[in-house]
Amino acid sequence: MRDSMANNASFLTTAHGDSYPLGPSKVADSCWNFAVFAPDATGLTLCLYQPDTEEELAELAFTARTGSVWHLKVSDISDGTLYALKADGLSNGSAGLRFDKQRVLIDPYARKLNRAQVWQSEQYQQKSHLALAKGVLDPAAVNWPPAAFDWQKSTKPKIAREKTVIYEAHVKGLTMLHPDVPEALRGTYLGLCHASIINHLKQLGITTVQLLPVAAFMAEPRLTDLGLTNYWGYNPVNFFAPDPRYQLDDAVAEFKQMVRTLHQHGIEVILDVVFNHSAEAGDDGPVLSFRGLADRHYYLFHSHADMVDYQNYCNFTGCGNTLNIANPATQKLVMDALRYWVTEMQVDGFRFDLAVTLGREHKRFNPYASFFQIIAQDPVLSQAKLIAEPWDVGPFGYHLGQFPANWSELNDKCRDTFRAFWRGDKGVLADFATRLLGSRDIFQKHHKPASCSVNFLTYHDGFTLEDLVSHKDKHNWQNGEQNRDGHSHNLSCNHGVEGPSSDPVILARRYQHKRNLAATLLLSQGMIHWLGGDELSHTQGGNNNAYCQDNPVSWLNWQLNGQQQKFLEFVRQLLKLRKQFSCLQQISLQDDHYQLHGDKHQVCWFLADGTEKQQHDWHDPERAICIFRITNRQSGKALLFVLNGAEQSVALTLPAAREGTGWHRLFDTAHNDGLVADNSVVQTEYLQAAHSISVWQ
Repeated sequence: MRDSMANNASFLTTAHGDSYPLGPSKVADSCWNFAVFAPDATGLTLCLYQPDTEEELAELAFTARTGSVWHLKVSDISDGTLYALKADGLSNGSAGLRFDKQRVLIDPYARKLNRAQVWQSEQYQQKSHLALAKGVLDPAAVNWPPAAFDWQKSTKPKIAREKTVIYEAHVKGLTMLHPDVPEALRGTYLGLCHASIINHLKQLGITTVQLLPVAAFMAEPRLTDLGLTNYWGYNPVNFFAPDPRYQLDDAVAEFKQMVRTLHQHGIEVILDVVFNHSAEAGDDGPVLSFRGLADRHYYLFHSHADMVDYQNYCNFTGCGNTLNIANPATQKLVMDALRYWVTEMQVDGFRFDLAVTLGREHKRFNPYASFFQIIAQDPVLSQAKLIAEPWDVGPFGYHLGQFPANWSELNDKCRDTFRAFWRGDKGVLADFATRLLGSRDIFQKHHKPASCSVNFLTYHDGFTLEDLVSHKDKHNWQNGEQNRDGHSHNLSCNHGVEGPSSDPVILARRYQHKRNLAATLLLSQGMIHWLGGDELSHTQGGNNNAYCQDNPVSWLNWQLNGQQQKFLEFVRQLLKLRKQFSCLQQISLQDDHYQLHGDKHQVCWFLADGTEKQQHDWHDPERAICIFRITNRQSGKALLFVLNGAEQSVALTLPAAREGTGWHRLFDTAHNDGLVADNSVVQTEYLQAAHSISVWQ
């Protein structure tokens, strides 16, 4: 075999090459430059393979090194050739050196992989290259020659933050059961941009699709042994390559086609990105890429008496390791990946998983961390939508409201308060009102807009909206962890029966509960996040942690009954209403000087008798009705909101409108479909049903 490789290598011409840019880059026809960060390695080898059989073609030693970067230029390589790396050096875990010259590694800068990375225990132990997906030398993936992909003059929609309505979706789960998506396209990038999906998003009123991780990932060995998988994708092996699981033939080209099609219909694309840990897990985890090239540079370790313990990975993520974003090499890797997705793949922004980890310097979160500063001054990344999950599981890991003003943050306080209010919890009215109006106790006026708050009811991790009103307890038995996984503080309500019910009374209560929750979210100030499938009344059977369920538990069911169709139409109408009235997208109060342009608004709070609410009224724990008016100070036009969380109906005297006018009802969630057919009647008195919302113009 060694002779065979030597013979194959003789057909290739090598030169020292350049240390920049990192990764593979095509410099001429059949000529590629390779540059790899591996400062502690004593040698590096480029392994080349046949694209169809993965048969090894050659092993070529890197002949040049500049600083921490090894580099090599190779001529006479055919496009599509597969490649991987081997790194030589000391094997001393206590010193953070895990080199093994026989171990095949994925290049951290590979732009395309030949197949999905799947854990294979036996082959991994044998150090077989077949245990590893490999990089593909694809000119389209490195944009050579320039403009290789035809974007057809599509442009980024550039939706303002306050007008953004995010639809969180899984590439596979969104389309696997859709009857109008061709079977071959289901579960793929191309399926996601099929006309039937585009039409659904546009009819719903979605501006932005947020995709669960699409960067190449691998399921944890434990899950593979259980016959499960990491369906969500939060276990990356590479930060550049779109995962081949969702391709027909070419993940890079098809991902671009998906983005292009969505942009052509005015819909943005945000990626959920995982830069806080990798699939290499803890000390006993697999060596796949980063660990085999520069373990002590890419990862963060605990220290004792100022001595770094390289066998004790920091685990601020709950996944076994933590990437050291403060290290210049790791930081460059992440920034290069972000720029690649924004420029070459044309995405519009990112949702950063466990974003506090990215701002840890000396292991503590720093709101002025270099990671944030670099993004702020970067002419490309500073223009992207940036959304933080403002916590991690490390010490002092909760930092809601502490990210820069150009970032938006997932507001879990908004989620919990909305749920608690409509579940009937006492003493939450004041907090409920604060969340509705943009959580200005967290995102202070004068300093940040309300769109810094990403308001949501449900997320991929947790109950769906249907399960939130159908289950009191989680039911995660299928996950293989004896129902120990998943959050237990769900603030949910089953209305008397755990799980599915055919009782019309219970069903009516559940749908009214859903209408109240949906209306509260879509009437609130901030950026809106909608979990894809909630509009379809999707259920996961009470599983609130379906991360390993690649099956109909997670796949959206598009076959709707009558009640489900009515709820879908209700959500559509609510989003139309939000778009119709600018004060629902962003209010600007007279005493808030964050922006001095545009309309200014006034908010007044009322009691049921139409009088203005006083300070002491907020502190009554039994009070469960929220009434307020938003008035445009320029035009005098106003909207009135009545949210009754009480167990009984409330007789209202509507507060005075403009002189000579009265209130026209826009909708009431007490109606079966939540909509009002005739809003022409002017009213001053109204009976607000228990557990319901009405909005008036």
